[in-house]
Amino acid sequence: MSLETEFERVSLPLEDPFTISRGTQTEAENVIVRIADDAGMTGVGGAAPAAHYGETAATVEAVLPDLLAVVEAVDDPHAIREIESEMAAAIGDNPAARAAVSIAVHDLAAKRLGVPLYRLWGLDPSTAPATSYTIGLDETERVREKAAAAVDAGYPILKIKLGTDRDRELIDAVREAAPDARLRVDANEAWTPREAVEKSEWLAGRDVEFVEQPVPAEDPEGLRFVYERSALPIAADESCVTLEDVPAVADRCDIANLKLMKTGGLPEARRMIAAARAHGLEVMCGCMIESNASIAAAAQLAPLLDYADLDGSLLLAEDPYDGTGMEGGEIRLGGQERAGTGARLLSE
Repeated sequence: MSLETEFERVSLPLEDPFTISRGTQTEAENVIVRIADDAGMTGVGGAAPAAHYGETAATVEAVLPDLLAVVEAVDDPHAIREIESEMAAAIGDNPAARAAVSIAVHDLAAKRLGVPLYRLWGLDPSTAPATSYTIGLDETERVREKAAAAVDAGYPILKIKLGTDRDRELIDAVREAAPDARLRVDANEAWTPREAVEKSEWLAGRDVEFVEQPVPAEDPEGLRFVYERSALPIAADESCVTLEDVPAVADRCDIANLKLMKTGGLPEARRMIAAARAHGLEVMCGCMIESNASIAAAAQLAPLLDYADLDGSLLLAEDPYDGTGMEGGEIRLGGQERAGTGARLLSE
């Protein structure tokens, strides 16, 4: 066998500017990885680096030659454990870059066997939870309009970004626009512990399901303070980056939120899910703003999850890749039965 590898950087405009407590994004810089075998099959993966975790599209491009050299040296997409181990040894950090290669390898391996990745793992697609649809920070009336539009488009679960002095006003606007929607909120580390506890009380009165990352990751005792006093369940995102973080947050949150761009690959994501379960935590898989080149792979994990937040490609104005169907938020793994992750270049 002879594997050929390549990658390209793509700039993907967003449908609308996307704002969280740390800033505003108008486009997503992704890096697409392709690994082809000599039978004409190609595995696709994507990196969606986040500066918050020390990665950019430029750093991904800088380390991908070394990571792809590992793939070419092993020369067997089914030797996943060896490839993942050698990649970690070659580039110890840079999880988004490693995730892109991991996804492409898994995609190719499953395609060569002619099965969807979730089936290769023995998962039941009917147990996949629906994904939430995220409403970023904006002017109150615009948030109201976005919430109404999302519900009209069939999305029953909304995740609302908070972290301003208008948080109560924003939630009230969403509730008016979407009275029957399931609501979740994400403060992206913006609150103090006492503020988070106070806000959890009135959020509970508006039928919010849970609060994601209410306080800074650098304040683990603050997270514990909130967890012990909150009127709502607490999800850890920025506080739960790697496998080693799971036991550290197990006594200060209810839900562990993993992302492929934080874990560095699919095997590590599955290990994090198992570790979270072992510690009695519920599990959510989130995403950055990403192409289906990577979202389709995260969707394959859905049957292992309690909650999904995999709307990254839905926020794009245009995505060059198709993926798993998510109409109305439903993750339709069994709908198309495409081999691999389900990602497919639309121009093909």
